[in-house]
Amino acid sequence: MGVMNTGTTHITVLQSLSPPDGTTRYVNQVVEGAPDAVTMRFFSWRTALLGRYDVFHVHWPELLIRAPRPLKARLRRLALHALLLRARLQHIPIVRTMHNLTPHEAGHGAETRALDALDARTALVIRLNPTTPVEPECRAVTILHGHYRDRFSAMPRPESVSGRILYFGLIRPYKGVETLLRVFRALPGPDLTLRVVGRPSSGLGETITAEAARDARISSVLRFVSDEELVVEVGGAELVVLPYREMHNSGVLLVTLSLDRPVLVPSTPSNRALADEVGPDWIYLYDGDLTPEILQDTLERMRAAGSRPRPRLDDRDWKTLGQQSYRTYLRALQLAGRSIR
Repeated sequence: MGVMNTGTTHITVLQSLSPPDGTTRYVNQVVEGAPDAVTMRFFSWRTALLGRYDVFHVHWPELLIRAPRPLKARLRRLALHALLLRARLQHIPIVRTMHNLTPHEAGHGAETRALDALDARTALVIRLNPTTPVEPECRAVTILHGHYRDRFSAMPRPESVSGRILYFGLIRPYKGVETLLRVFRALPGPDLTLRVVGRPSSGLGETITAEAARDARISSVLRFVSDEELVVEVGGAELVVLPYREMHNSGVLLVTLSLDRPVLVPSTPSNRALADEVGPDWIYLYDGDLTPEILQDTLERMRAAGSRPRPRLDDRDWKTLGQQSYRTYLRALQLAGRSIR
């Protein structure tokens, strides 16, 4: 930890993520928004245990210790405990961004105990929306999830196609894509189409392909798509539908709003707060399970709304959020008893 000529404290932060790859992944935006006073390093166990850094910033902590083979997972848990010991002895504060309330896929007892040990050593918790509960509250720092307008601004975007409904993003069991397929097929009307775009987890690709074979109005691109392709797909949609069974923070939702497309999502505290923030007729909410009636009603309400101002995303600029993160790192260092010159 050093001091720049301007009197700014220069710090090195180890992110628990792989390096940016130039796409819309969260890490890319975090790095692009970081001020010059922050040097980012990216995760390897060697760096975590032996490298030099001032703050450890954790995202999706379960991914640090999961592995396909039990022995490897056990070794990673042991490595995590060694990392926590190093952090305690060397007064390296841990900051965690709480992307989800709980891991999307549940772990077992040994994993839970390791994650509890990490949580006990965490100085500050960054929540991406004000509805995330943090215990104790004094550990909580609210830094909103950034928008993607700058990222997409130079990419060609088509006009929306009437009747086109889109699901995009990773296709995992909790995201409810099978429900959307079933609901869509129950809707009459040759003018409606459904696009499913994204890389499926095991078994779901076959389900989507089988449903599409039964209904000519359904089409899919079952792979990871580039940002340019993503902009074309979202731009062409009249309505994006994200029927997640659990939804707390969603980069996909922010991508949709950044490209000025309305979206239908479950009514959760975080989605209701975001709907209030961005303004009327951008986020449509539903309670319970998605039904054909909800989907049809949303299309009618959206069309009746007509043109409206762009979604309000002014407080979600990545440079602003980067400064807020920097101040959070400095506060964590003070809490850890590290002198900041």
